Amino acid sequence: MIRFRTFLILLLLQVVILWQCKHDPFELEEQIQPTDTTDTATDTTDTVIPQDTTTTDSIEIPGPPAGTKFIPSSPQRPGNASDGRDYLVTGDYVSSGIPYNIFTLVNGTDPSNQLNRSGDNSNISYSFTAVDAPNGVRVVAANCLQCHAQELNGELIMGLGNSLADFTTDQSSGISLLDLAVTSTYGNPSPEWTAYQPFRQAVTATGPYIVSEKIGANPADKLATVLAAYRDGESLEWQQQTNWPLETSVIPSDVPAWWLLKKKNAMFATASGKGDFARIMMASGLLTLEDKTQAESIDSHFDDVLAYLLSLTAPAYSGNINTTMAGRGEKVFKANCASCHGYEEYYPNLLVDLDVVGTDPALAEVQQSNAQFTNWYNNSWFASAPNAALMDPEYGYLAPPLDGVWATAPYLHNASVPNLETLLNSSARPTYWTRSGSSSDYDMEAVGWSYTESTSPGGKWTFDTTLPGYGNQGHTFGDALSDEERTALIEYLKTL
Repeated sequence: MIRFRTFLILLLLQVVILWQCKHDPFELEEQIQPTDTTDTATDTTDTVIPQDTTTTDSIEIPGPPAGTKFIPSSPQRPGNASDGRDYLVTGDYVSSGIPYNIFTLVNGTDPSNQLNRSGDNSNISYSFTAVDAPNGVRVVAANCLQCHAQELNGELIMGLGNSLADFTTDQSSGISLLDLAVTSTYGNPSPEWTAYQPFRQAVTATGPYIVSEKIGANPADKLATVLAAYRDGESLEWQQQTNWPLETSVIPSDVPAWWLLKKKNAMFATASGKGDFARIMMASGLLTLEDKTQAESIDSHFDDVLAYLLSLTAPAYSGNINTTMAGRGEKVFKANCASCHGYEEYYPNLLVDLDVVGTDPALAEVQQSNAQFTNWYNNSWFASAPNAALMDPEYGYLAPPLDGVWATAPYLHNASVPNLETLLNSSARPTYWTRSGSSSDYDMEAVGWSYTESTSPGGKWTFDTTLPGYGNQGHTFGDALSDEERTALIEYLKTL
């Protein structure tokens, strides 16, 4: 019996390692102003994402260039940032997972409590949440911080897209071992099996379709498509047959920083994700929710989550900055970059045509051709009033705000460029580049990940820009600058 239990624990450990993102111990640094817990934290009128469509006389910024399109804003629901943070890190928007006792048996407890949570959540990693399943069984589920928080140089930054998450393994491959652990411990049928079943169902269904070729490539767009394919658009109930055929290929995307959302009129790279941002974000619940009734309950909390995200600020650069050089770089930026990326509080919200920006077109092309998903979404509960959301990808890419850009490597919409030096000098971009995998291996001068240039595709830590959707071409606007201008510009970008 003891040998079997030991064997079972070792098997389960392998399963959980496949499921969870791996992180070293760290010290949390939340990039947010102190929360105001008074009544003023909750707005009483609809919020419109802040816009500044004019410039002052002192800011000489060229007008929008040819080949760009303005993306208009949408009213957003008000919310309470403090309540939103609490729901983000303790809420049940994913309500099925591994039974709590099995999870802690395998992983042990995490006494660091980086999010300062209480109860069961004080003992587990920041990227998981202990919640009660609908039948009352305590389970551990993944939360949004799996992809939307990342350690950098020893500190966790809330809202930073996680470029270290590993999606190169089919996560459904370990489900049979996890089944064994649950049935051996609790039996089947059992309340624990019932609480685990929706998670099991979702991982089994989605796992084969969201495998990325390389670390740094996020399959979130594909995950949304697969989950929608298994859901009825009106009731949101799970179906055993998909609404349309699914392909295994994954076109990668980078995870945008949350603190940029306060300036943006569309959430995603192709200007898709318009309308009610809270409704768009609560789609994370599609992984395990039962039906529309549960979706409405989750949705009632995401106005607060949005308020929390809008309160986040970009992390300050922690290295040395040559202020004289940065001043020169500011002039370069205003003359060459600000018309698309904005300057200080001014942000133009421009979509740039593919033939202008020249970056890898695969993501835009796939989203344009994915009519099954967009039709499903735009005719589903998600698009219903009030608080309707809309998916209407454009044939181009947003020029994002650059607040905290120093921390958001790798660059471009598909994470194909390792640092700012190579972003601004396209001839220096490596075809194959390998990271160590350490969150502290960050080049603060070149501003981005330290890397070794490789001569072949290599393993999962070697980014291969010859793969479909992984190309590093385009955005060659920095090529016209002199070496001195590029150096000055990078120095200025550190200040944002």
